[in-house]
Amino acid sequence: MANGSRQAAWEFFGAELKRRRENAALTQAELGARVFVSGGYIGQFEQAIRKPQLDVAQRIDEILQTDGFFERLWKKLIRDQPYDAYFAHVVELERLATAIFQWAPSVVPGLLQTREYAQAMFLAGNPLATDEYIESLVNARMARTQILKDTTRPVYWAILHETALRITVGGPAVMARQLEHIAALTRERKMVLQVLPFSAGAHPEMGKLMTLMEFEDAPPTVYTEGVSSGSLLDEPAVVKRKWSSYDLIRAAALSPEASLALFDSAAEDYRRCASMT
Repeated sequence: MANGSRQAAWEFFGAELKRRRENAALTQAELGARVFVSGGYIGQFEQAIRKPQLDVAQRIDEILQTDGFFERLWKKLIRDQPYDAYFAHVVELERLATAIFQWAPSVVPGLLQTREYAQAMFLAGNPLATDEYIESLVNARMARTQILKDTTRPVYWAILHETALRITVGGPAVMARQLEHIAALTRERKMVLQVLPFSAGAHPEMGKLMTLMEFEDAPPTVYTEGVSSGSLLDEPAVVKRKWSSYDLIRAAALSPEASLALFDSAAEDYRRCASMT
């Protein structure tokens, strides 16, 4: 399904939600209270600005007695996304966020990946896949990176463990270009970059990528990702704990200036290695 058709389908989802809510004589706030989200969220669902998670669609069906209509429509739309179901909602939130703060413990996060780096990552996880399948995955990832180039781009702060600089993904030439790309984004002031060096030792969130997102008119959320799974959380106490973890990592990381110098040095090492092969 093309992007325009998918958006039209979500607009249909929202229009149906509004029609059936009004038929049930419920305000946005009243329906929101019954499905455990704010009335503002219901309004954003109805305007197709924000997409509900599956459990919210299921609760809407229950409250409005719609016999699974919104759950079925949600699943159809998510299946048509170029992302795994557990991640599709995160992509929508990235587009709405006013600020994104990421912690990457082992590899370059998707928003910063070059096409070559992304291709090498996907090939590593799908060694028997067709070229067409790998290309579709790479194209979807590259589409996400556009938010850092938009004029309305969010504030973006990324902390990478030094491991992400040292694991050679795709070969030395690919790594040199990947690190140069991130350094360029930093110099263009499109992001803030920090590196947590090996010398920092143990730290919070050692095993999972973590993304904290802030919004103009909604509470912050946190997304954590492991292998082929992810959790999107907005419970205030959980988000507060994750912010504390991020602050501890940020305090232990190198300064932005020292981090950029480390990127430049690592990129030069990879360029030198590539020239020798």
